[in-house]
Amino acid sequence: MNNFIYETPTKVYFGKDEELKVGKLVAEFKPKKVLIHYGGKSAKESGLLDRVKKCLLYENISFVELGGVVANPELKLVREGIKLCIDEGVDFVLAVGGGSVIDSAKDIANGAANPDMDVWDFSLRKCEPVKTLNKGAILTLSAAGSEMSNSCVITNTETGEKRGYGSSLNRMNFAIENPELTYTVNAYQTACGAVDIAMHTIERYFCPGEDTYLTDAIAEAVIKSVMKAGKDCIANPTDYAARANMMWASSIAHNGLTQCGREIQLVVHQFEHEVSGMYPKVAHGAGLAALWCSWARYVYDANINRWLQYAKNVWNLDIDFEHPQKTIEQAIDKQEQYYASIGMPTNLKVLGVKKEDLEKLALGCSRNNSRTLIGYKPLDYEDILKIYEMAYE
Repeated sequence: MNNFIYETPTKVYFGKDEELKVGKLVAEFKPKKVLIHYGGKSAKESGLLDRVKKCLLYENISFVELGGVVANPELKLVREGIKLCIDEGVDFVLAVGGGSVIDSAKDIANGAANPDMDVWDFSLRKCEPVKTLNKGAILTLSAAGSEMSNSCVITNTETGEKRGYGSSLNRMNFAIENPELTYTVNAYQTACGAVDIAMHTIERYFCPGEDTYLTDAIAEAVIKSVMKAGKDCIANPTDYAARANMMWASSIAHNGLTQCGREIQLVVHQFEHEVSGMYPKVAHGAGLAALWCSWARYVYDANINRWLQYAKNVWNLDIDFEHPQKTIEQAIDKQEQYYASIGMPTNLKVLGVKKEDLEKLALGCSRNNSRTLIGYKPLDYEDILKIYEMAYE
């Protein structure tokens, strides 16, 4: 097991009606003014936004609002939010929404607290934020896990780049998780969420590391639980137990718990960021589903034993010791069938990706042939291109 630092400073308030505590929770930080940051019309139409405002007003907390966050949060809205915070003297950012809203809120908080730096340089990793504003989240979508993660992913629509960066300053001070707030999430987005949640842990599972059987057992439980919960949520959108398990899995899968003792790079996420950066209408979870099986088939020979463990412990398969590759391929096939069963794509073509863009995607993912992705099988430009090509068929 490798050395590691585990940090979870985010305080989670989980369960029914917990969002009604938001006024008191924000008041603990004694803010001068709050930015309420949200996405589209659902926060308004559901009445959640009004409830949030009422809670803040009850505590005599003044606020300004900024909506308009889209599925792949955009740099231009982040810049607008930073200016608004500086102009209005905002010192607390409250995200009301899913991972895209939370990531946008993180970047705004970092940019407003470091006005002498260009916020996009954080995403390009040219510099790091040195301070941030206090911030909290009310989660309305189980998917990204941003409510407890240290990551932030932003899209620059001018350049077509989607980039993420990690920082301890990206951690939320608190996160409110009421599973009932996800009842209205449609089947497609629920499925995308199930893919993304599981993928956060699946990718960690296949990062280099040895003798992590406790971390592995936690990871396997998260993966199996969210795949079950995702199906149950689609079958019955108001199944509280399924929504609750899926929401909590969202947080656990991306808060670092399932990576302890292992190296970390979410390789398939790197592939997908290029796709949805170039094609912003591609939902992140759908892009991951379209890519993962091709990546798996390309790399599994580099660590047969690890993949056999996955086949046995996640998919309950009996191992064919004479032909272990057959067992692994069966496990990958089962995961591909699972994606299809919840309405997820299993190739890039159905997402509208053009074959002539594959080389450009590979160049972006390899940072113009200057970056190799880690793993039991490291991936350079040529490997990345082959995986994109496999995922297109």
